[in-house]
Amino acid sequence: MVSLPRPDERSDARERALYLFYEADSKGITPIEALDVQVLAPDELTQAIVRGVVEHSDRIDAAIDQRATGWTLARMPVIDLNVLRIGAYELAERPEVPTAVVLDEAVNLVKQFSTDDSGRFVNGVLAALVADLRP
Repeated sequence: MVSLPRPDERSDARERALYLFYEADSKGITPIEALDVQVLAPDELTQAIVRGVVEHSDRIDAAIDQRATGWTLARMPVIDLNVLRIGAYELAERPEVPTAVVLDEAVNLVKQFSTDDSGRFVNGVLAALVADLRP
């Protein structure tokens, strides 16, 4: 039987994935390259999130672009966009994670690292994506 990571480990993995996406963006490298240059290899869940977002990036970005009314991906703060990507990936590809957990975790991340208005924005976009991405 496969053991699932504890909830706090899953939260930490999402945060580490966000750091890796931010590092990749700030250094002008791919998220996979950011994974590969880490002195200590990130844990399995962090790697799965980063690789999953990258693998499904076309679908994820198209879905976000369609639901982020009045915003283009290029105009979004990098933290907000990457939190949306992580949340959209989890909605689409990790059905074992409850929808409410995906939304709550994303809002908590963006509130911690982005602007005061980002929580409402991310929650609204991800809530709209549920119908598109969650079977």
